Amino acid sequence: MAPSGPRPALPALLILLAALLPGPSHAQTSVSPQGIILPRGGSVLVNCSSSCDQRPFLGLETPLTKREVLPGGNNWKMFELSNVQENSQPICFSNCGGRQSTAKTFLTVYWTPERVELAPLPAWQPVGENLTLRCQVEGGAPRANLTVVLLRGEEELSRQPVVGEPAEVTVTVLAGRDDHGANFSCRTELDLRSQGLELFENTSAPHQLQTFVLPATPPQLLSPRILEVDTQGTVVCSLDGLFPVSEAQVHLALGDQKLNHTITYGIDSLSAKASVKGTAEDEGTQRLLCAVILGNQSQEMRKTVTVYSFPAPRVILMEPVVSEGTEVIVKCESDPRAMVMLNGVPAQTLGPGAQLRLKARPEDDGRNFSCSTTLEVAGQVVHKNQTLELRVLYGPKLDEKDCPRNWTWPENSQQTPICQAWGNPSPQLECLKDGTLPLPIGKSVTVTRDLAGTYLCRATSTQGEVTSEVIVNVVTVPSPRHEMVIMAIVLTAAILGTAGVAMYLYNRQRKIRKYRLQQAQNRTPMKPITQATPP
Repeated sequence: MAPSGPRPALPALLILLAALLPGPSHAQTSVSPQGIILPRGGSVLVNCSSSCDQRPFLGLETPLTKREVLPGGNNWKMFELSNVQENSQPICFSNCGGRQSTAKTFLTVYWTPERVELAPLPAWQPVGENLTLRCQVEGGAPRANLTVVLLRGEEELSRQPVVGEPAEVTVTVLAGRDDHGANFSCRTELDLRSQGLELFENTSAPHQLQTFVLPATPPQLLSPRILEVDTQGTVVCSLDGLFPVSEAQVHLALGDQKLNHTITYGIDSLSAKASVKGTAEDEGTQRLLCAVILGNQSQEMRKTVTVYSFPAPRVILMEPVVSEGTEVIVKCESDPRAMVMLNGVPAQTLGPGAQLRLKARPEDDGRNFSCSTTLEVAGQVVHKNQTLELRVLYGPKLDEKDCPRNWTWPENSQQTPICQAWGNPSPQLECLKDGTLPLPIGKSVTVTRDLAGTYLCRATSTQGEVTSEVIVNVVTVPSPRHEMVIMAIVLTAAILGTAGVAMYLYNRQRKIRKYRLQQAQNRTPMKPITQATPP
């Protein structure tokens, strides 16, 4: 077995001696195979031979680990080279009769790259901007047969040779929406098919790309300009033109208070809605912030909200229930910053309240006293009001329009006597005839002659009593039979009357004609009657 490591320069000395000593000129040294390709760390057999007709001196000059394979022939030797790590050119030499000759063979070592790695991609890549892919390669030989392919999924983006150690191969592409979620990788190809071997491939781990579109316009923010303490308002933040909209996030805050919100997504838009409550700690001008975050960018919109406190006014009645004629004092108390109006009348001076005096009348019973206040907050006018009802106690009243003094009803008709007494508290009403017979007020009755008469209506309450007389008249209506007799008599009288009138007119006309005839006769002169004398 041949020793490993550097060997003495014996072949060089032999070559020099062969050049100086005479020998057969036709002796040649040969080596086989002439060109060898093998994997790194592999072994190969090299055959050195000579055409010398004598037994030559044969050897193999190489820095590689070698071992002579026994048995050899008279003019050839077989050597095994092992653990070949790099390209090499072993030299076979022979000495035939003092003549030295040599022959070279070429060992080409191949091996796939030790590292094929795609550089990390940006966490988010804006759509429409250039993206540079970088593939780093360490090792691999022979480089002439080694190429790098950059890939989007299975789509080939670029194919380039590997140059340098370590090598970096780059390609620049324009990021688009279709690239969102796509896997990018790189692959080395060691193509030794022309050497009778195969295509060796090494592929990097894939990296997924996330692309996004965030418009340059800020989001739209809708919110109340003012917010009263202990009340709630609604805040809506929206933005269009987002991609991918499902990855967008929204941050809503009032001052240091983060607002819980719900997001509604559209095709490329979102709308975040939140409720905001004013607290005493937030009173004053607060900053309202809406930020839409997508990728590594954000768009913001800020507004101000004024949180204020404004208690409702207080209406005060010294006595909410008073008797008729009592003096009533109505007061309205409010925030000293507010403008106060009591029953539509503004206060005489700016201050914490207003006052109204009046004497209680029956018509004031149930009257509402309203206190209204206004306050300007951040350029907006805020209104508050409160209403209180006054109750006035007054004695009973029996007005003729509500309790008629005279009723006339046909006998046997259905009637409902109506008599309304007023007062506070509501009075009790009773109408009696002769002190004992009641008139059924508010009930339907059949009118009889017994119902006729004069009734005394009395209304009583804790505030006093009042009386009024009511007269009921009952009219007797003839029966249907009597009505027919009367109608017959009336009809007969009418006929007789008509006949009498006609006779009268006839006789009168006859007398007029007779009289006129006599008058005519009296005006005519008398003529003698002539009698002829016979001849």
